[in-house]
Amino acid sequence: MADTKQIINCPACGKPMEKVFIDSVGINLDICTDGCGGIYFDNREFKHFDEKHENISVILEKLANKQFCEVDTTKTRICPVCGTKMVKNSTSVHRKIEVDDCYACGGKFLDRDELIKIREEYDTEQERSADLLNYVYTQIGADLAAMDAKHEQAMKSRSVLQNIYYKIVDM
Repeated sequence: MADTKQIINCPACGKPMEKVFIDSVGINLDICTDGCGGIYFDNREFKHFDEKHENISVILEKLANKQFCEVDTTKTRICPVCGTKMVKNSTSVHRKIEVDDCYACGGKFLDRDELIKIREEYDTEQERSADLLNYVYTQIGADLAAMDAKHEQAMKSRSVLQNIYYKIVDM
């Protein structure tokens, strides 16, 4: 989906979000500068800001020295672009940070300070991907071990049942 041109309301506090042009990537970000400090990223915009080496100085300047209202981060959010319920997703295998994703239009909403926290988790996308692959590999290994244990238990149970069956048949 293309960059949203109209003013949208913040999905967390309902206040109008400010359009902030980020010249280095040529996009408008929607930042809740007069409400809760949240940031809305249209589809595919977030990838320009999630790594430490990417410049977020304009965002930080817009949020500097402001008082922000508190919001209920557990509340289901509605996408300000397409009106669909947003879904909470963890940003990494550590499951420390949850952001709101819109599966319909690809938008992403981050509460105040979540962008900073996400950028602190990994230096690069390669590190994030490697951690995910390691997690998946470890999880699959654990699942296979559990399946093997269940299979072994099932084979033992089958053997016991066969022994009982043969004892009954031999009677």
